[in-house]
This record gives sequence, structure tokens and C-alpha cells, in this order.
Amino acid sequence: MRYLLPGLDRLGTHIRLTREEEGVGISAGAALAGRRPAMFVQSSGVGNMINALLSLTKYYGLPLAVFVSHRGLAGEQIKAQVPMGKALIGILRASGIDYVRLKAGVEFKGLSSLLREVYTRRRILFFLIPPSVWGSDGSDPGRGSRRSIPGIPPSHSNRMPRRRYRRYQFISAMKDYLRGRVVVCNLGIPSKELYHLLHQPSNFYMLGSMGMAIPIGLGIALNTQREVVVIEGDGSLLMNPSTLAHLASLRPRNMRVLLIDNGVYGSTGDQPTHASTVVNISALARSYGIKKVFVVSEPEEALRVLRRNKKGPIFLHLVALAGNENLPPIPLQASEIRDSVMRVLAT
Repeated sequence: MRYLLPGLDRLGTHIRLTREEEGVGISAGAALAGRRPAMFVQSSGVGNMINALLSLTKYYGLPLAVFVSHRGLAGEQIKAQVPMGKALIGILRASGIDYVRLKAGVEFKGLSSLLREVYTRRRILFFLIPPSVWGSDGSDPGRGSRRSIPGIPPSHSNRMPRRRYRRYQFISAMKDYLRGRVVVCNLGIPSKELYHLLHQPSNFYMLGSMGMAIPIGLGIALNTQREVVVIEGDGSLLMNPSTLAHLASLRPRNMRVLLIDNGVYGSTGDQPTHASTVVNISALARSYGIKKVFVVSEPEEALRVLRRNKKGPIFLHLVALAGNENLPPIPLQASEIRDSVMRVLAT
């Protein structure tokens, strides 16, 4: 795998992940925007992907090709790779995910036709690559160049503005701004509130895959000129905070994140998150290198920030009260949500 990765930049957009699961989210967003995503991982990383693969990619019927360096087989030098390597095929079978084994050779016969099928039939297909394909002459390809790391911003106070408004009130006040934009909304009650306040064809309502809102939005934003707004929560972000590194690194100018921090897991009974006690979400975003981070507690101030800042990425930390609207489930199937957003992005 280490010999393959340096050449990926020549094939198209190549994003270096911090965790495999977020790659599933980015790939889902790219697929919604009409691109043909593929991932390159080791077998040990597949375990980090399963929930997102099933509750996002498979559930919404999105295509994804996954090339897997199958570790843990005969000759493996790192013994910790063996358990996952041996269990990999059983995990894929139990998950209903198709796979093929690639053999050594100059050309992989049928690879092109299999890839066409992935994207035309919206399949997930794993390509398992055994050690014999890679070979090795024992040489070290080198560590690559290092770039200087910008200084971490000064520490920021953990004191937050007073919480005055609930998430529903924020979304209600901002619905005119959201109108006509591509909106990726965090799962559960936030999506129900958005549907009730502003249902539109460009809304991607998450029905599962907690922690994937920003990766999905990022995958869309990198593949469209349209403005993309992600409505995220503090509990969801804390499941996958490393996704902020990609937002800072890739710097999509057309992306805004509305992080609604109400200090609780609102969809499961208002259990407190660490953002309610020790984690300062805006300081976290700044520490990852995001330049435009704003902390507000009033909807009108949030709108002023968005109108004044035309170029993203923008990270808006909305300090909110806990509380949910009592609303019915969204009456849409995953395929309806997918097709609606894809039609918008294709125009």
C-alpha cells in the first residue's frame, strides 16, 4: 500500500484521512455530487468503517469501491494485524458486502468492468489485495517532506455566552438563509426539526451514521460550486472531531458549519456531553487550524456573521439551550432523500 499511495494524486482528488470512517462520509458526499469515490485502506481499518458503510453508504444506496491491503495473512510481521486479517471475509459476508480477491499480475482482469458496475448499480465492492500483489524489495520509500506546523492559537476561555435559544429557534430564524442552499443535517431530532421548518429538495437528512455530517458536507462541497451548510451538534462532533482537520486543510470556500452546541445528546434523552463541562468546541475548531471560527448565542448575530463572511470555510459555534420539538418522523425513504439531493447537485 505504501508504494501505491504516492501515485494517487495523479488519479484525481486524493484526501489523506485521519480515520477510515470519515472517508466513508466524504465518499458519500462525493457520490451525491455525482463523483465516483474510492477508498484505499488496510484490513485493520475496515473495522472502523462498518457502521458508516451499513447505515450510510448501503442504506442510502450509494456507490463505493474500497481497495483493501489484506494484512494478517501468511508472512505478516505485525502479529496484531492477524486477528482482523483472519476475520475480514467473515465480517464482510455477515454485513452483506460483496468482495473480490485481486491476484498478482501486471493487469487485474475485469477490474474496469467491475468498477463500472459499482458506479452504475450503486454498489459497495471491496477489492482485497493480498501481500503477493505488492511484493517488496525491502526498500524504504522515504518519509516524504515535512511542512512547518503553524503555531496553535492562544488558549481561549472556556466561559461560554449565556444560553438563550433552543436549536429549533436557531433553525427557524435561519431558514431564509438556508433556503436554496445544500443543507446536510445531523441525524435524529435536528433533521426532524429542519424538515418541519424548511423541507426542500436540497436537504440531506441523516437517518443514521452519527458523526458523519461534516464529512458528508465536505464530500459535497469539494465537488460542487453550490454553497453547502452543515447543521451539526456537539455530541455528534465529539464522536469524530478529527474531521475538523480536513475542514482546515482542504479549506472549501463554499462550506459553512453551524455547530449547535446545547451540551446534551438531545435525541437519546438529554444526557450531558463533554461540551457541557470541559470541552470548548470553538477552541477545538481553532486548534485544528480553522481560521474563521465565531461563537454566538443569538440567531440574529449568527445571520450577521454569515452575511459578512462570503468565503469559507466558516465554523459557527451556536451556544444553545437543550430541548427538542415534539415532531413526527420524516416521511421519506433514504432513496428519496438521496435522489432529491443528487438531482439538485446535477443541475
